[in-house]
Amino acid sequence: MALKIITDSASDTPKWVIDDYNLHVIPTPVVIDEKDYFDGKTIMPEEFYDILRSGKDIKTYHINSQMFYDNFLPYAKEGDEVIYICFSTGIAGTYNAANIAKTELLEQYPQFNLTIIDSKCASIGFGLVTFYALLMQKKGASKQEIIDGIHWHCDHMEHVFTVNTLEYLLKGGRLSRTSAIAGGLLDIKPIMQVNDDGALGAIEKVRGRQKSLKRLIEIVGELGASLTNQRIGIVHGDDAQTMEFIKEQLSQTYGCRYYLENFVGCAIGAHTGPGIIGIIFLNETSPYEKYFLN
Repeated sequence: MALKIITDSASDTPKWVIDDYNLHVIPTPVVIDEKDYFDGKTIMPEEFYDILRSGKDIKTYHINSQMFYDNFLPYAKEGDEVIYICFSTGIAGTYNAANIAKTELLEQYPQFNLTIIDSKCASIGFGLVTFYALLMQKKGASKQEIIDGIHWHCDHMEHVFTVNTLEYLLKGGRLSRTSAIAGGLLDIKPIMQVNDDGALGAIEKVRGRQKSLKRLIEIVGELGASLTNQRIGIVHGDDAQTMEFIKEQLSQTYGCRYYLENFVGCAIGAHTGPGIIGIIFLNETSPYEKYFLN
């Protein structure tokens, strides 16, 4: 019997973390021209953004209960304990679907010990939470301490994003046509944040790409704590050049040294488009920092 920490691909966890920690990542489905693909398994972000730009019909849906059942079943059979760190319920229905699968599995395997945690985070926000949990496990933390750490990091994770185009927010119904047209004419770039309920919404509007990036950097300084020592998450929608600019600015402005970076995957990228940039960080110094020091 072993303790397994797992997550899903909406966490945008980098491949090196997945490989180094043998992390099980449940792939999020994406539908392209009526054909199902699975994020990080049968379609990769580099390919996905090319398809997105081509104008093909793309839809997403959350991991359903049968998919969760199939992914949890091997652990139930082996008698493993599992902690599943889940995409925010404020954005997707994965938490409820996972619990349906858990109920079904417990009918067959009543001793199966599965803890499902609603991260109330998005993208590399719960990728960071997962990474911290893996580090704690590696350093010998108890299961309960790992669970407590997951909850603490979820509660103190800040997310700020901006997009390069309003087109995909319009397509996804997050923006009215009138607002999209007016915003396009004025070169408006929304600053978005994941709130305490785990929902994504616009908190500010600025004009121009450079001003929006500058504002993200400012917000990190306003809300972040111990920025020099904590690991900062950065995600991008096929725009590595801007991501490198953001890293340079964070390093110069706040002395940031440690990063976790990746593409924004299909689950969010389909609704935000190429060019999205996100910065994710803690608003307090982690009480579990001892586990993250080399």
